[in-house]
Amino acid sequence: MTDKESTEQLTDDRRSFIKKTALVSLAAVFNPVSDIVANATGAAEECSNSEVTGGTVTKKNTVTILITSDIHAQLFTHDEFFWENNAAVYKKRGGLAVLKTMIESFRKKNPVNTILYDGGDYFHGHGVASLTEGEALIPVFNKLGYDLILPGNWEVVYKKKKMLYDMGHANAAKICANMWHKTADADNGELVYQPYWIKYIAGIKIGFIGYTDHLIPKRQSPAYSEGLRFAHAEINLAKYVKLLREVEGCAVVITVTHMGLAQQVGLANNPAAEGVDMIIGADTHERVRIPIQGKYSKVIECGAFGSFLGKLDLVIENGKLSKTEYVLMDVDPAKYPADKEVQAMVEKAFEPFKKELQTVIGTSKTPLVRYFVMETPMDNLLTDAIMWKFKPDIALSNGFRFCQPLAVDPKTGVASITKEFLWNMLPVNSEAKTAVVTGQQVWDWLEKELQNAFAKDPSKRFGGWFVRYKGMEANFTIGNELGKRLNWVKVGGAPIDLKKEYNIVACEREGDPDDTLCRIEHVKSPKKTPILMHDVIIDYLKEHSPVAPKIEGRATATDEPPTLLTQLKGTTYEFR
Repeated sequence: MTDKESTEQLTDDRRSFIKKTALVSLAAVFNPVSDIVANATGAAEECSNSEVTGGTVTKKNTVTILITSDIHAQLFTHDEFFWENNAAVYKKRGGLAVLKTMIESFRKKNPVNTILYDGGDYFHGHGVASLTEGEALIPVFNKLGYDLILPGNWEVVYKKKKMLYDMGHANAAKICANMWHKTADADNGELVYQPYWIKYIAGIKIGFIGYTDHLIPKRQSPAYSEGLRFAHAEINLAKYVKLLREVEGCAVVITVTHMGLAQQVGLANNPAAEGVDMIIGADTHERVRIPIQGKYSKVIECGAFGSFLGKLDLVIENGKLSKTEYVLMDVDPAKYPADKEVQAMVEKAFEPFKKELQTVIGTSKTPLVRYFVMETPMDNLLTDAIMWKFKPDIALSNGFRFCQPLAVDPKTGVASITKEFLWNMLPVNSEAKTAVVTGQQVWDWLEKELQNAFAKDPSKRFGGWFVRYKGMEANFTIGNELGKRLNWVKVGGAPIDLKKEYNIVACEREGDPDDTLCRIEHVKSPKKTPILMHDVIIDYLKEHSPVAPKIEGRATATDEPPTLLTQLKGTTYEFR
């Protein structure tokens, strides 16, 4: 029987399944990662939380789940972007030592019944992480004391073997129900990590099922995920929900995902998610402050860069989930002084690279920010540099979403751009690659990239933002159907000629076919240069500082403002 047939059968007989108390005793057989050791202190606390209501005793307890995601190896307190009264506001947030203090403050409030979880993209995104392939972050991660982690789409960046090493040396439990080992000639069918994790806590079992983005081989450079295969969560979610509910006897089932907010809301509306109490999401760095209600489950996502900490309280009464309470909080150094021990560990990790990474390579008179979906000042800087260096018709940058902002110092009137920040903007130092394409190829590619960013079917969205470029302008209607979004395109200020050939430059994606560049297929005369993208940016800033990149209309939509901050529409969610 195939996975699909098995899932369909389990779904069909879900409601007719006869629940027997004896099935709960099978937990140890079915779940090799169950945490079923009862804690005497927890039992005592549960008794102390009993209430008398209408002459009956009600046992009440609260389980607290603390949530981080998409930290992207950001070691230090940094500038963070907020959208208030239709304007950008920058505040100091984050820092792993600050995060540690904040985590411990909430652990102390509920010491027995607290779980700390991270949703992925932890080991990549900062120079120290890239230069040590994530290893320098492992001791700090373990010191933070995570109970459970999920691999994100960037955990594969150092290739499969290194991902297994970094994740393997983290003390937390690891789960992922849709990542399998793959050999050169066949799939061997073995999951890389356990599909779920069960925690016995507050007198009940809570089951967590994990899913990363099934589009990783297309979103990332293909070479990164060699030896791995992925599938959409719907392939086996119903099967594991049934197992956790009806065999393991879990009172609460939570799906933890790294799929992007649109895909996660899509999953919450998918019948496969029936029986899931909450989807704790990650990937698109969205700041969900009020849970988004789907047809079968609620969805939350807790920001990025260690700037935010989510707190989900599960109120348990008489062995059942009675309600949930959720809040998203800023990791504010003014409220939570840095933990001295973690700060020392961070500085130790940074020390071998400190002199190099603190080197200032240029300045900007405007903030460098990458939160906008269609066009960003940060990527305008990058494509300006590519255009200056190679003088093509069109300079391209992927729709990257990582990198915290860099605000202007009010004292100096500029933002100092260091090599450390360069690594944040481009944590993979790829070679520049040139090619020739026709106007028709550019048009078709833009339509495809608009679909990747704004597909009406959330499962088809890549999670990243729209591609960025210099030398070209495009106007589109996001709400239109696939292939009908573009209204017009200009190259060099003139309407695009579909039959004309244009020179393009972008960064090489390791593992792509030689005739593919920035996901444009069948390009002519592809040539990988020996010039690294970091050197392009450094050389450009040396000659042009101070720069002043801003949104200038390279990408415009008829149905959204240039400051669009989320792909998700049609819900209660608002980025702020």
